[in-house]
Amino acid sequence: MADSNVNRLITAMNKSWPNRPSEKVSRYIDKFFDCQRLGTKISGRVYGNHGIYTVTIQLKGHILSSACSCYIGKHGSCHHCEALAKTFTLSPNRFQVLEIRKLEEVTTLDDIKIYLQSETLDSLLTQLKSRGITQKAFAESIGMNTRHLSSIKSSELRNRFYNELGATKLAVMWALEHFTDGKE
Repeated sequence: MADSNVNRLITAMNKSWPNRPSEKVSRYIDKFFDCQRLGTKISGRVYGNHGIYTVTIQLKGHILSSACSCYIGKHGSCHHCEALAKTFTLSPNRFQVLEIRKLEEVTTLDDIKIYLQSETLDSLLTQLKSRGITQKAFAESIGMNTRHLSSIKSSELRNRFYNELGATKLAVMWALEHFTDGKE
């Protein structure tokens, strides 16, 4: 049985990048490694002119967004994003499929890794806010400057990861598990 997420992704990518790839794009097609798919989000890494770039493409509803860690890929407007889309379109089976985990289902270290890949820091902080804990209050409680927390959050969306990203996400997960209404 075909995966509807794959079909939806391919359709959206063909609409976003309908033309034949340029020579610049073609150089990167099928050159990606660490390719993964989690629901309607794909990611891969590729050797570029200035190191290894992390590229992601995600379909939320009918909106396709992409980002690359290269210097022009902040909003997905680089040739690496198009090349990842073309790579996926040509061979979606090349992407390792990760199963989405809900927080309640996290029981192993592998589950934590998959869960943290499926949730952005922004979405975790939004969940925390719905429980009455502001981003400022959370940052202060873990001894972090609020601007630094905002910087970590926005960098994740551009695939420019801070070392503290995983630990910060784990701290938010812990807070989500232990606090229900902004109080202990």
